[in-house]
Amino acid sequence: MQFVSTRAGAQPAAFSDALRRGLAEDGGLYVPQKYPRFEISDFDGAEQPADIAALLLAPFFAGDVLEPELAAICRDAFGFPLPLRDVHNKARLSVLELFHGPTAAFKDVGAAFLAACMQRLEGDAQRPLKVLVATSGDTGGAVAAAFHSRSGIEVYVLYPAGMVSPRQEQQLTCWGDNVRAFRVSGVFDDCQRLVKQAFADTGLRAEQRLTSANSISIGRLLPQAVYYAAASLWHYRRCGREPSFIVPTGNLGNAVACVWARHMGLPINQVVLATNANRVIPDFLTTGVWEPRQSLATLASAMDVGDPSNMERLRHLYPKLDDKDIAAWAVDDEQIRRQILTDYNKCEELWCPHTATAAYVHENYLDDAAEYIMVATAHPAKFETVIEPLIGSTVAVPPALERLLHLPQRCTDLETGYAAFRQALTAA
Repeated sequence: MQFVSTRAGAQPAAFSDALRRGLAEDGGLYVPQKYPRFEISDFDGAEQPADIAALLLAPFFAGDVLEPELAAICRDAFGFPLPLRDVHNKARLSVLELFHGPTAAFKDVGAAFLAACMQRLEGDAQRPLKVLVATSGDTGGAVAAAFHSRSGIEVYVLYPAGMVSPRQEQQLTCWGDNVRAFRVSGVFDDCQRLVKQAFADTGLRAEQRLTSANSISIGRLLPQAVYYAAASLWHYRRCGREPSFIVPTGNLGNAVACVWARHMGLPINQVVLATNANRVIPDFLTTGVWEPRQSLATLASAMDVGDPSNMERLRHLYPKLDDKDIAAWAVDDEQIRRQILTDYNKCEELWCPHTATAAYVHENYLDDAAEYIMVATAHPAKFETVIEPLIGSTVAVPPALERLLHLPQRCTDLETGYAAFRQALTAA
């Protein structure tokens, strides 16, 4: 299997090479040169996520140096529960809980997979691999947790000052050792731009070994496709019908993973996206005009993205997007608050602000006679400053998150200019 750039200006690369580079030489994102096609029967006997992952990802690892390690990588990456359950008091609606990993967010899956791959590929203490990650909330914490204390690898996390929740910031800054956190005086798009500038800096890349842990990395998207494959198979085996997915999204990585799973033949009907007030995606699907813009700060902070990188991958697969391919709706802060409180009171369900966007879209825009799986992307305890005043009660904190909340913070303030970030990357 070879991977090519969305911009068609780089040579095809094997999985391991695409993983190491992060971004293709022409600035594009890596996508499979050819997508495998599966039948539902191909997964007969595979029930656990790790087993489904080994089958789904085998074509992408074919001929790669990591191919013999795939089963072990999948066991490492899918070592925590990914429960699919019915939503209380709502017929034909299920929720896929992706927040049972070490940092209580769906990003733990992709980060664990990426770290399991890199651990087997890298590890040069004399010339460490530098993993760059821009985060709007959850990605950085998951990557830091997955790579913390791994020899020969250094992690550089960039996050926007004042635009993540207090508990998210704690998860970004509590690690130390081989993880450095940078609090950027800008928005997420500024953080993402700094990372892209580093990858485009040929002089820097000649002297430093760089890779990405954002969803621009092919090593993040492929494992995310696994939980859509798994959930769709579980649902289909139970009731014999293809579910549609409602996916909260910001940078579009999680959404593209779902689209890829459907494109490869998994039993998935419609892919519905829920965004916050950063409505560049639904506006594009309505008008056909792609207009990136400055991101807005919202309650669903991990989705505060005005120029989603993975739109390149989506448009590469579907050059002319229309309603049959994907649908999207925007949900504002007041609607998020209303949905959190409504479902808490009426359904005894408690959502994080991001998951609440999916719940709002389901309740207000979709056919309640159809089968839907709503994706719960983060534990509500990560957003206690939003949720607890609404419900008038405290939110129980998962043990893994509780442990991190008591560690000291370490971070460096950074301006949005590239020079200071470059200096940080080249310092001894």
